[in-house]
Amino acid sequence: MPAVTANTLALPRLRPAGPTDTERPVRSITTGPRGYEGEGFPVVRAFAGVPAAALDPFVHMDQMGEVEYQPGEPRGTDWHPHRGFETVTYMIDGKFAHQDSHGGGGLITDGGTQWMTAGSGILHIETPPAELVDSGGLFHGVQLWVNLPKRDKFAPPRYQAIEGADVRLLASDDGGALVRIIAGDVDDHRGPGITHTPITLAHATIESGARLSIAWRRDFNALVYVLSGSGYVGPAAHPIRQGQLAVLGRGERITVGAHPVRQSSSANAIDVLLLGGQPIREPVFHYGPFVMSSRAELIQAVEDYQAGKLGSIPPNALMPHRGGGTL
Repeated sequence: MPAVTANTLALPRLRPAGPTDTERPVRSITTGPRGYEGEGFPVVRAFAGVPAAALDPFVHMDQMGEVEYQPGEPRGTDWHPHRGFETVTYMIDGKFAHQDSHGGGGLITDGGTQWMTAGSGILHIETPPAELVDSGGLFHGVQLWVNLPKRDKFAPPRYQAIEGADVRLLASDDGGALVRIIAGDVDDHRGPGITHTPITLAHATIESGARLSIAWRRDFNALVYVLSGSGYVGPAAHPIRQGQLAVLGRGERITVGAHPVRQSSSANAIDVLLLGGQPIREPVFHYGPFVMSSRAELIQAVEDYQAGKLGSIPPNALMPHRGGGTL
């Protein structure tokens, strides 16, 4: 269950659809393959198999977990570089520690978000804190990569810590869905994330039998990723379930719903991530932790990293904690 919850009856309501609003149709639904990242934590590759033009301005997204770790099992990443884009790490449940070579860092926990603009280049680490490694526990989050336009590829690195209590909370017009706005605008309500590229990022929990209809900028693309549960998406009510991504067509509204409870099944809400942004429509050269605008920039990024120009690991740096458990 997501850490950030609220009584939807006490929240501002999203406006219902107007008579001329059009719902965005479903263009495709894909299922993300499962794999491992960093030192061995399980992920779903949410964007696998989706054309880059449909994702723009997003580049990559992993769902981390949801997993209940035993003592000694939690894993993260070691120190590694980035250049040319932004990483957004959203912890739905659990804890992740972060540190970077420009002085940023802290603990991302229970509904919090770490928004890191790599820009001209940075080194960083994301790893479970020692106490979580030793005790085990729930771990569930998302890491999203947001591209930067060519003019901002070499912007100074920047770090934003967004606590769970800082996100903007709204309810659907019928009160059956809770929407957490992390960045961008929804119905004139703005999330706390500051972005170079105009985007909207929100997490919605839709209770069994409820339906969420949410206004969406027509000049943005629109993606719906299911974090947990199952339901339907779009005006034709296409079935969709955990680990699947829907790419939507043009229109003014996104519609997602949860099926009503059946006698033969347990009550299930559906949790979805809603993503959209203004496409950059520039060439993208992506290799490992670098997302650049040309092959020459990509080669330069690798050479700069090898020459130590992207930063250095600070003294008394955070390091992965292996703990005493066994895998």
